[in-house]
Amino acid sequence: MNILKNIEKEIMLKANKEYAQHSQRYFKTGKGEYGENDKFIGLRNPESRAISKKFAKTADYETIEELLNSKIHEFRLIALLILEVKFKNNKKNSEEQEKVFDIYIRNADNINNWDLVDLTAPNIVGKYLKNKNKDILYTFAKTKHLWKKRIAILSCFAFIKDNEFLDALKIARILLYDKHDLIHKAVGWMLREIGKKDQAVEERFLEKYHETMPRTCLRYAIEKFDSDKRAYYMKK
Repeated sequence: MNILKNIEKEIMLKANKEYAQHSQRYFKTGKGEYGENDKFIGLRNPESRAISKKFAKTADYETIEELLNSKIHEFRLIALLILEVKFKNNKKNSEEQEKVFDIYIRNADNINNWDLVDLTAPNIVGKYLKNKNKDILYTFAKTKHLWKKRIAILSCFAFIKDNEFLDALKIARILLYDKHDLIHKAVGWMLREIGKKDQAVEERFLEKYHETMPRTCLRYAIEKFDSDKRAYYMKK
């Protein structure tokens, strides 16, 4: 039995119909919703992480890409988590990390729900681009593709953690007036993370845009402020 079949078998052993139904609703898979037609079999994240760690050494890149092309959400998630483990385990092997990054970017169309992005973009794309040209993030931010835009802003989490805010602020500005609620939330979240590191930096951004930015984005951004300051920024 090849490695792909082993992984698929391990995943299916954990399938839970009741939890799958919950996930179908939670990740908005209905007609016209952001996760339309996504298919779940009902794994919880700790189970997916355990499987990814088990097969991280033996899964080759061809197998990972096959999983990434699956219609089943958890197959794609486990493929991404395997990539994350491979990236982390190759800190001193820049060629391997580049392979992981390239596969991630090449398969971005299959990274098509917010959990897939949020769990992996900072730790793969963000960390890889830390001291490199970041043009791909600006390209993604300017597309019409919802999930590529979310990859662009969430990847900046890796920079923010190291007190590097410039790219996050630039991409936040590009996405600030996006029409989708999931982008409003992501931008607000990253602004909030900047504020945790340096509130003055976040407030300079908010002083310029708080009157016009989407309310959801603003609420996320000021969540950790005291009540008086939240009230100030929520005033138009």
